[in-house]
Amino acid sequence: MKIKLLHAVLPTLLALAFSSVATAQIKIGVIVSATGPAASLGIPEKNTIALLPKEIAGKSIQYIILDDASDTTTAVKNARKLISEDKVDALMGSTVTPNSLAMIDVAAEAQTPMVSMAASSMIVEPIDAKRHWVFKTPQNDSQMAAAIAGHMTDKGIKKVAFIGFNDAYGEGWYKEFSKQAALNKIDVVANERFSRTDTSVTGQILKIMGANPDAVLIAGSGTPAALPQKTLKERGYKGIIYQTHGIANNDFLRVCGKDCEGTWLPAGPLLVAEQLPDSNPIKKSAMAYLTAYEKAYGVGSVSTFGGHAWDAGHLLAAAIPAALKVAQPGTPEFRKALRDALEAVKDMPGAHGIFNMSPTDHLGLDQRARVMVEIVNGKWKLMGAAH
Repeated sequence: MKIKLLHAVLPTLLALAFSSVATAQIKIGVIVSATGPAASLGIPEKNTIALLPKEIAGKSIQYIILDDASDTTTAVKNARKLISEDKVDALMGSTVTPNSLAMIDVAAEAQTPMVSMAASSMIVEPIDAKRHWVFKTPQNDSQMAAAIAGHMTDKGIKKVAFIGFNDAYGEGWYKEFSKQAALNKIDVVANERFSRTDTSVTGQILKIMGANPDAVLIAGSGTPAALPQKTLKERGYKGIIYQTHGIANNDFLRVCGKDCEGTWLPAGPLLVAEQLPDSNPIKKSAMAYLTAYEKAYGVGSVSTFGGHAWDAGHLLAAAIPAALKVAQPGTPEFRKALRDALEAVKDMPGAHGIFNMSPTDHLGLDQRARVMVEIVNGKWKLMGAAH
């Protein structure tokens, strides 16, 4: 009789035991491009995860990190593994736009909140049934394109040539910059593309120079964005060169070398945190990340891309206490509550800006999240707030 009773209650006891284990911990799946063409972006993101909170509202936080090798298919496979096998409560990632766009379907299908660390506005706009589950931390390409076009107008630039990645990052930038160029009466006289893995862009640069532009905008990210710039310099181009916030790390400076001199770009305040005036509302939170990262990894090691991971982690940290009031981790109810809480985050200072999320804005950054920077003597120099 006792044996029969034990058999009868054992499943219930085991279920309670596993339930207790599941609710004791919050699992966050992290996908970064730690290898491949985007490694200079993904490595500082991966490093930053070690600096994120390990406990929130009495719950321990487990970060499960996977490398997508800068590959879209791998990013999707990783997202599916984290959700189906590791049972994560949220996703962070990926590093680059194409991978993040590919992950949206997976996150939406599993109804798991996702915070991207890639830039394109297409990741969160328009907010539809799928993007309902998706948030991001880097400044939108639309925000930064407006800053560049405004700066070009101030410089009296009338003709611009464009060269960008032949993927969603480049396409998104061309679309947004073209809008801003039209508003500022700037003619886009060339539109060229290149791959993140290309070793030569001579043909594209010859076409650009043939159009005789006053300035060239290069829409790439990480070290691959140095290739068009170095080729322009080799071919004797004398006009102004602009880059996007996708190059805002020291690896780009190292690879581009003297060919970077005089380049303009919009960037998050973190890139020049120490140069910000004390009155800048981002300085304190940007310096908090810079100090933490350099304490762990050495002076001069901080990267704006790591800052996007820091902001993603702190957005989740801000949302978790509210979600825990609704449900326990490891459940669909908790994932939904976490999504709702992310959408309600207000006035959260991050490394790159002040976040104010809403049902119609899953980025939540305003113009305080951008500054204009010039590369001077191989270093980033703050040149003032962007338009």
